[in-house]
Amino acid sequence: MVRTDEYSVIFGENLKREVAQEQNRSNSANAYNYAMNTEQHASITQTAYFRFYEELNDFLPEELYKTTFPYEFIGNPSIKDTIEAIGVPHTEIDLILVDGESVGFAYQMHGGEHISVYPVFESFDIPCLVHLRTQPLRETKFVVDVNLGKLAQKLRLLGFDTLFRNDFMDNEIVELSLKEKRIILTCDKGILKYRVVTHAYWIRNNDPKKQIKEVVNRFQLERNFRPFSRCSYCNGLLHQVEKSLLQDRLPNDTLLYFNVFTECKDCRKLYWQGSHYDHICEWIKDLRVN
Repeated sequence: MVRTDEYSVIFGENLKREVAQEQNRSNSANAYNYAMNTEQHASITQTAYFRFYEELNDFLPEELYKTTFPYEFIGNPSIKDTIEAIGVPHTEIDLILVDGESVGFAYQMHGGEHISVYPVFESFDIPCLVHLRTQPLRETKFVVDVNLGKLAQKLRLLGFDTLFRNDFMDNEIVELSLKEKRIILTCDKGILKYRVVTHAYWIRNNDPKKQIKEVVNRFQLERNFRPFSRCSYCNGLLHQVEKSLLQDRLPNDTLLYFNVFTECKDCRKLYWQGSHYDHICEWIKDLRVN
């Protein structure tokens, strides 16, 4: 027979166990409810409506060209991150309108917006809008990626300060662009998405002849040509050199038929108006016209 005091001890221990079990069940339920609420909150999908204009469509799938389309997202990402997630590099953009009002890259998305995204304006002065380029993109100094060596040579031939090396790393190109205020020309979309890059352009064409036309048209360079002022091999400036100083550097026939010579100050390569000169002049004339 269990004594009263023993019964009290047993009952107390059982009660404690039941209370602890109930507390555990309550804690588990609360944890489950919290997890479910958190998951439901985190997975709420918002929708915004985008329209990209002009050459920005080059970065989009064909079915999204020049049309308004919905884009779903979670949370409140910046409009810059959202646009780059769609596939358009921020370096190509000069103006973003959200429901008709201009915003910067830091704008936080919340859903329901109608967003228009425009490329760099070359011919318009619109001071009341939030332009996303601190300086015009028509600065005529370039740094060119490793796949565009022939384009670099053609730009130098036109007189544009153009850095190129066939072993440039992406980070070197970005550093040169920032340090020397150069426009990056690239075939690699990835380099355009570096957050620090502000002046860059993605080359659409594969043919070097079409590439130079594309760059001239894109940056309206026709009036800035200074042909035969830079070395097409190393980018150094050319200066005129006296014929009499070249006796031991050029064949006698060249010295006999030509009188005007220029030399690169850096690599000392010599130039003169040979048989190719007229052809180059015609090419430059066509570039200006086109």
